[in-house]
Amino acid sequence: MPVGKPLPPGETAQGGPLKRELGERHIRLMALGACIGVGLFLGSAKAIEMAGPAIMLSYIIGGLAILVIMRALGEMAVHNPVAGSFSRYAQDYLGPLAGFLTGWNYWFLWLVTCVAEITAVAVYMGVWFPDTPRWIWALAALISMGTINLIAVKAFGEFEFWFALIKIVTIIAMVIGGVGIIAFGFGNDGVALGISNLWAHGGFMPNGVQGVLMSLQMVMFAYLGVEMIGLTAGEARNPQKTIPSAIGSVFWRILLFYVGALFVILSIYPWNEIGPQGSPFVMTFDRLGIKTAAGIINFVVITAALSS
Repeated sequence: MPVGKPLPPGETAQGGPLKRELGERHIRLMALGACIGVGLFLGSAKAIEMAGPAIMLSYIIGGLAILVIMRALGEMAVHNPVAGSFSRYAQDYLGPLAGFLTGWNYWFLWLVTCVAEITAVAVYMGVWFPDTPRWIWALAALISMGTINLIAVKAFGEFEFWFALIKIVTIIAMVIGGVGIIAFGFGNDGVALGISNLWAHGGFMPNGVQGVLMSLQMVMFAYLGVEMIGLTAGEARNPQKTIPSAIGSVFWRILLFYVGALFVILSIYPWNEIGPQGSPFVMTFDRLGIKTAAGIINFVVITAALSS
């Protein structure tokens, strides 16, 4: 296929037909679940340490940047829904060098990230099975996830759908329970906590603008994965309908889950006490009286790592 000429819909760069087996529910959950992972469940504590309650502002700024990028990618994906997504677009419209650098850079990014996530699975499984060598869990994760990806795109879509659903249900449960603590005093002897913790410990922006800017590196890492919507275009059943719909809703849903979850956490706990005590999600579930909170979050984080 000559450079600069878009591929026919439904064909790969090698000219073979694609099996368009990803439905709308797969793409919607993949778009949302891909960027909700370890970065939120565990990495949020470090980001809060940098920016304080203003971390919510950091996620809004990052979300706006993601919205601009995804709107542009969505238009390209609908116009030319091919395998390769943005690396293919770079080759077609900017030249072979741009396509080469974009594709291999993205490949290397996920190679490193996936190795880190597989290692994380081994670490999390060690909480339950401390005597089992960690390399066994890492190898098991690598083989199982590799097999799922090699079977068929529909199998990948189904697993990602359910893994994403687990993460989303957990966050919704935490937000609802947290609102109960804030407004009705659940887990606090019936005394409503309110939201004064958002400004009572050095102000809303205790580390100033510098803290917000420094936290953006953690924020943008947490958003990593949302570009997967573009990669699904080549295997979506109806990309002209599903891609714009997924992109149009993902921004608001991400803000709801990220900013909503952090609003609840930062209202319940002073921001300067969150980091040393571990995952804020575990702390919140534990406060609600769920004694198995650590085990629940450990399970959710394992599915989040496998999802990545």
